Amino acid sequence: MNRDTFFSIRQTEDRTHFEVCARIMCVNDPWVRYGMGYELCLQAFEGDFREIYILEIEDVLAGFAILQMTGTFKGYIQSLCLGEQWRSRGFGRKLLQFCEERILEISPNIFICVSEFNRGAIKLYDDFGFQRVGSLPDFLQPGITEWLMRKTHGPIVGYQPKKLKIK
Repeated sequence: MNRDTFFSIRQTEDRTHFEVCARIMCVNDPWVRYGMGYELCLQAFEGDFREIYILEIEDVLAGFAILQMTGTFKGYIQSLCLGEQWRSRGFGRKLLQFCEERILEISPNIFICVSEFNRGAIKLYDDFGFQRVGSLPDFLQPGITEWLMRKTHGPIVGYQPKKLKIK
């Protein structure tokens, strides 16, 4: 990432943003491999209790994150996606760092699932400090395992939510 490259991450509820995000999503793995076209990808943005954040680079919507912030696994990153042209430039790490900061406001645990074949994402999550805590064989499709990963800053009991600035 060039130091002069301007990027921002902000929350959105704008359907137009969801449509752009679904277009990014449906042409990238793992969604391509799972046969999830535009309409199915668009459904990922529906429902209660989701927080959707977009990553804009030089005023271009380049990626997004969908967070689940309630329930037993509050702090679950449901989806994290960057357009192909923005990968391997540090933006995925910036988006993941943002997600961690947001989740730590409510929970010491950050969860994410990753497809066993998604080696680039697995490397990013491993490098970021996530650990595999379980496998979900045949979860989305027969013959493919999803890994449940977790990064923790401590147990839930006694956790004092705070705003952290992670470097």
